[in-house]
Amino acid sequence: MQLNWLDEETPTPAALSAGFPEKMVLLDLETTGGKATHHRIIEIGLVIVEQGAVIERWQSFIDPETMLPPFIQKLTGIVPSNLRGAPLFSQVADKLLAYLDGRTLVAHNARFDYSFLKNEFERIGVSYNAKPLCSVKFSRSLYPQFKRHGLDQIIQRFQLPIENRHRAMDDAEMIQRFFLKSSALFSEEEISATCASLLKNPALPPLLKASALKKLPACAGVYYFYDANGALLYVGKSVNIRTRVMSHFSGDHSNPKDLQINNKLAHIEFDKTPTDLGAQIRESNQIKALHPLYNRRLRKTKKLYQYRCDEDSNGYQRIAIEAVELETANESDSAEERFGLFRSPRQASKQIEKLADHYFLCHKLLGLESATAAAPANQKPCFRAQLKKCFGACHGAESPENYNERVSAALKTYQLKMWPYPGPILIEERDMQDPEHAAFHVVHNWRYIAKLTLIEDLYDHGYQLADAPMGMNLNKGLTENLTENLIKSDQQSATPSDDRFDLDIYFILVRFLVDAEKIKMNNLKIWPLISC
Repeated sequence: MQLNWLDEETPTPAALSAGFPEKMVLLDLETTGGKATHHRIIEIGLVIVEQGAVIERWQSFIDPETMLPPFIQKLTGIVPSNLRGAPLFSQVADKLLAYLDGRTLVAHNARFDYSFLKNEFERIGVSYNAKPLCSVKFSRSLYPQFKRHGLDQIIQRFQLPIENRHRAMDDAEMIQRFFLKSSALFSEEEISATCASLLKNPALPPLLKASALKKLPACAGVYYFYDANGALLYVGKSVNIRTRVMSHFSGDHSNPKDLQINNKLAHIEFDKTPTDLGAQIRESNQIKALHPLYNRRLRKTKKLYQYRCDEDSNGYQRIAIEAVELETANESDSAEERFGLFRSPRQASKQIEKLADHYFLCHKLLGLESATAAAPANQKPCFRAQLKKCFGACHGAESPENYNERVSAALKTYQLKMWPYPGPILIEERDMQDPEHAAFHVVHNWRYIAKLTLIEDLYDHGYQLADAPMGMNLNKGLTENLTENLIKSDQQSATPSDDRFDLDIYFILVRFLVDAEKIKMNNLKIWPLISC
């Protein structure tokens, strides 16, 4: 049985990731030419974002007080009649400054737009200075597999709908939609690190030589921080090793751990991977194997915990927390009655409390508050019912149907993803910029079996390539040089996991294998395997 395992495309979130600056102005300008000290602004478009949501849009034509060149008219569709009667820049300057004040300025190729703004303000005697966030550099950092990062390429990359290219508001809207797509594809931590690296001037750790940074590649992989004695301090991963490492030196070190790492860091090493998938798998395995001093402890546990949903004699759904052995995790035929995977009962309980608050669920029915065996009509209302945070299922004031509908909604995102393939698979990841750099991973039933460096290793694990392709993203036949590429692939293998269920690997694989857009963005291919 398959449960919700594939979306046609990455769902677009309702708001931007919290990794972006809390307050932003997404800006685009149209001008009479490309030289800020000579040419003038003819249109301004702003999208105001606070806490990830668009709160306002503002657009205005600007009288440039000069001729409008024919090639600009052809490019933008703006004609002289649009500018007649439009305000001068000086007449909108105060309003524009009010929008910009206290917000991070964002533009595509920000140097261009920022230089025009700065020069226009200088012409009216106003000093304007900002550290803009460039969405071109943002794209280069998070999507290093692509060669070009112009707005046209980003629009094509994500198939973004646009009516009027080279118009200020439309182009500003494209930045916002690009950021939304990125919010779905990357973690809050990755986006925050990228923004921090682009916005702040890094201060190098006192023991680290500046030459160490020149060696860092702008590609996916894992990095290792060591102290002067060779002790491993920290292991991290990123789609862009250089940007992510630099972000460690861009913060204010308000976190004591960050300050301690910064003071001890003397040496950096790295392993390149073809894509983000390989980076995430290797980071997880390396932290478990090497136990870096400052990483959150990732450990292989013998038990995980999950929610089990059962209907009581009165028709109400009750949720209980139960242990599950790793050998049987995600394999039960009754997976539709089980939800979530947690490292401890405490973690599971904390999350169910949050769900209760969000969906107005009853603490008695969730086992968070003691209840008698009496029928609901004879029960006293729970404490939350008195606070209007429970609709009364505990004492029969709410029907089982209504209550159970909210329970189902609460648990929907915790439904376990069933393995979407008939058997084991070989995941091929290949660097789009360097096709010779490839890696291959054997996976079955969400368990990471091995990373291969030689084709013969596949047989050592009891598998061989199937004759027929499978899955949505396979080529019609095996590539002729598959064997050659396997042999040439990265010789430094990740520490292979054993065949037990690993929660961290499960989450990584789910993020990639059930997301069609992530498969496409990372240039992944999936080959069917059969036992031999």
